[in-house]
Amino acid sequence: MKYSILILLLLVILPFSAIAQKSNIKRCAVGFYNVENLFDTLNEPNKEDDDFTPNGAFKYTNEIYSKKLHNIASVLADMASAVNGPSIIGLAEVENGKVLKELCAEAPIAKRGYKYVWYDGPDPRGIETALLYDPKKFTVKSSRPVSVYINNDGHRERNRDILFVHGILQGSEVYILLNHWPSRRDGKDETADKRSQLAAINKHLADSLATANTTAGVIIMGDLNDNPTDESIRGKLGAKGTATAELYDPWADIYIAGKGTCRYKKTWQLYDQIIISKQLFAGGTSKWKYDHVEIYNPPMLRDKYTKQGFPYRSFKGTYWINGYSDHFPVLLYLGQ
Repeated sequence: MKYSILILLLLVILPFSAIAQKSNIKRCAVGFYNVENLFDTLNEPNKEDDDFTPNGAFKYTNEIYSKKLHNIASVLADMASAVNGPSIIGLAEVENGKVLKELCAEAPIAKRGYKYVWYDGPDPRGIETALLYDPKKFTVKSSRPVSVYINNDGHRERNRDILFVHGILQGSEVYILLNHWPSRRDGKDETADKRSQLAAINKHLADSLATANTTAGVIIMGDLNDNPTDESIRGKLGAKGTATAELYDPWADIYIAGKGTCRYKKTWQLYDQIIISKQLFAGGTSKWKYDHVEIYNPPMLRDKYTKQGFPYRSFKGTYWINGYSDHFPVLLYLGQ
């Protein structure tokens, strides 16, 4: 009889022990979001931002700007809510520090106290990458823009900078390379070599950082304008969905399953990616380890007028429709 009682007690206790053990797993989230043309309303000298002014093509008034800020802040507030928001969030298509300061002050995310890293760069329209970070979870040790020059038919061409940030992610050292690679506007094949060159530069930077510091993790993120199965990612960057890869890309299976973050010629693309070095994978030297990834695409971010549920953009043509962006954000979770 006493053995029956003991077994019964074990059956009762074990599930609670398992739940307790699972709840003790510490997690954090890393995010990326192309926020699509997050301009202020001011005309910047030497920048092609005239369209996003009150008298420009988009009639970009202070009212529209305020709505755009609020909409983006609402998305950021809802992302990774189980871990009280992302510790760090890479952004693409942000005009300047003023915009970032006002975004961080928006009511939905103001209580998180996000800070930002941003540098003015060479983009003709004046939209660059930036990193938001929660100072309670991430400490910036150093940062700088990495100037990028690529070969375009024999001509040396300046590309958008790579934003480099070195910091401490809740007790663990990481290097971040934040990218926005050349678009396919002039054709996929015609522009493929540009993206391959950017991939090779990121590979060189990641390898150099891993050699200099064998315990720190490297996070490459951004709007890469290529899919996880493209040559730039798998070949030049060397990012693969295998545990033995120097750079781990968890997005290929998701893309192959027909999911994406944006549309190109009415088909899903997965240009927005977060890729990690082996130090952040199982068996790696960092205390943080890869857990899972997510395309964050709740109903509010989907265009209800498209059968596929493509992203709900801010503008239809030049008409404001109170949307968000032409990209979905992505999240990568780490655990320990």
